[in-house]
This record gives sequence, C-alpha cells and structure tokens, in this order.
Amino acid sequence: MIISKENAPHLRKKASVTRMMSDVLIALAPTLIFSFVVYPINTLITYLLSIFIMVGSEFVFVGLKNMMPKDGLKHSFKERFIYSYKDKYTINNVLTPCISAVIFTLIMPAGAPIYAVVIGALVGIVLGKLVFGGLGSNIFNPAVVGMLFAKLCFGSQYVAYVDTWFYQIPDVAAGATPLGLINNGALSNITQYPLLDLFLGRIPGTLGEVYKITILIGLAYLLIRRSVDYRIVVSYLGTFIVLTLTAGLAIYSLDKNVNPFMFTLYSLLSGGVLFGATFMLTDPVTSPINSPARFMYGMIAAIATVFIRLFAAFPEGVGVSILIANMMAVVLDHYEWSSSRYTWKKYLAMGLLVVVPMLITFFVLRFGGIYNV
Repeated sequence: MIISKENAPHLRKKASVTRMMSDVLIALAPTLIFSFVVYPINTLITYLLSIFIMVGSEFVFVGLKNMMPKDGLKHSFKERFIYSYKDKYTINNVLTPCISAVIFTLIMPAGAPIYAVVIGALVGIVLGKLVFGGLGSNIFNPAVVGMLFAKLCFGSQYVAYVDTWFYQIPDVAAGATPLGLINNGALSNITQYPLLDLFLGRIPGTLGEVYKITILIGLAYLLIRRSVDYRIVVSYLGTFIVLTLTAGLAIYSLDKNVNPFMFTLYSLLSGGVLFGATFMLTDPVTSPINSPARFMYGMIAAIATVFIRLFAAFPEGVGVSILIANMMAVVLDHYEWSSSRYTWKKYLAMGLLVVVPMLITFFVLRFGGIYNV
C-alpha cells in the first residue's frame, strides 16, 4: 500500500479538482446572471472588484510563497518570476479565488458601499485562506469570512437596499427583511412577504442568495455531476426543517394564528439557507472527509443556524453557522474516531444532534417568553 500526502480537497472518486471547481462556477452562473439582470451596475462593480482583489491576492501569494532563495548570484526579474510561478501557479489558483469572488458577490447587499466590498474581499481571501497556507489549506470559507467582516465593521452602512424594476421596497416594511420581522418577534407580519415573492426573490436581500429558482437549478446540476456531497445538503436542510418546525409548533401552542408549517416554509425560503447549503457549506476544502462526519457536519451547521435566528441578536445565522461548522470539521476528522464506518456511537451522536436541539428549541420558545405573539 502506498500512502501519499495531499492537500484538500480530498476526492474519493474519479474526478479532478479542476473539473469540480468548474462545475461550481457553472452552477453559480444562473444566479450570477440573474443578479446582473436585476442589479446590473451594482453586481458588475462588486463582481469586478471581488475578482480583481481575490485573484490578484492569490497570484501575489503564490509568488511570495515560492520566492527564489538567495544564493549570492544576481538573477533577472524574468528568472525570479519563472522560478516562483512555473509549475506552481495552476488553473486551480485561478478557479478557486474566482469561486470565492462570485460567492462573495452574491452574498453582499446591492447597496453595499465600494469600500465595504474592497475591504471584505481582501480580508476574506487573506485572513480566510492565504494565512492558512493557500489552496487546500484553509479551514474557513473565504467568502463568508469577508462578508461577515464587512457586515460587522460597517453595520448599517453595509445593509443598503435599492429599488429595481424587479422589486421595490414598500414603505410599510421600512426596508426590513423577512428574517428581521421574525427576529423582532413580529410573527403576525410574516405574510407581508408572500411565499411566491420569497421564492422568486422579490424581497430585500443580497445580490444573489434571494433567487431560489436559480439556486435550486445550481444545486440540481451539482448533485447530478456529483460535485457536492448530498449528505451535507440533506443533513443540513433536513435538520433545519425539523428544528424550525419544532419552533413553529412551540409558537403555535402560544398563538393559534401562527401556522407552524407556513412558519417552517417561510424560514426555509428566507435568508441564505438554500444558497449556503448549495455553495458554501459543501466546500470540499472546509468540510469533513468521511460520510458519517459529513452528516454530522451538516447537522451542526443547521443547529447553529436555527439557534442564531431564534435566540441571538442577528436575524440571519447562515454565515456564522458555516464558520462554526468549519471549525467543527477539524474535530469530526480527528483520526481517533473518524472513519467511513457507521457505528452505533455515530448513530447515537446523530440522534442526539436532533433530539436535544429539538427539546431546547421547544421548551425555550414555549416557556421562555421570547416572542410577543
């Protein structure tokens, strides 16, 4: 048996990293194109800045990482350049930052100021990826790191929704997102945004993660091409639905006007749940290797998403939950218990990851007095 050491992503089938990354870009294309149609100028500016910063940073990093050592001789710039980049800068060094740039673009608000885009993209690629060693070595999703950094640093300046031909912000909403209504306990106002509008993306939100049709098209393509692991998608969405339905039932026990099933569907179509499950959580570099660990990885992310949405100060929890799951991936991959076999201990762990959060969600919402229903 020959053991070889390789960086992530670790592929366990006949596929190349280049093909897999190309599939992700193709899957992102429908959402990106529709974002260009709805917000042509905003998307173009954010996209070009993100591409330039992330691809450029990757290029500079590869050159610095592979600099020619000092040998006492005088070498020309061409010689040093060839030494730093020949056979070391590949197509994957272009595709991966391109994917991060596209995702970063689609999870930014249309009205985000240029300086927020520039700083967010730079922080995302540098602190989210390059400081860990570059391609295949990062433990966090760079696009999520950049988005959260911009959001936390610039606050209200970061979220600036704009009217378009496709959607115009109603005065009665005061620009509030659907999740903002839930987070503030305004459950009676969730019908202000019809489910069809949520599905089509006719709501205030980001440049791309609100368009559920194009996201589902991308998800179907990735699953057919087997470029993402269905275990992560199924476990994340399944756990999210179960916990949200539990929350809906708890609220229904207090207020019979709240339909728990509509509450669940409304929560599923609001925010970046589908986009995160399709393009960010499934990143092969930052997700676990073995299939049982990937099930638990998706479940952990779903638990964090639901808890942040229901109990924290921020209405949206997808971005933070992905970073939490990224950190837990290292634990799930620990050699002492990580394997592809399904044992009773792993089944027990998965069961507890569902039952315990369900109980916490129900009792806190039922008896905690969180919502003014």
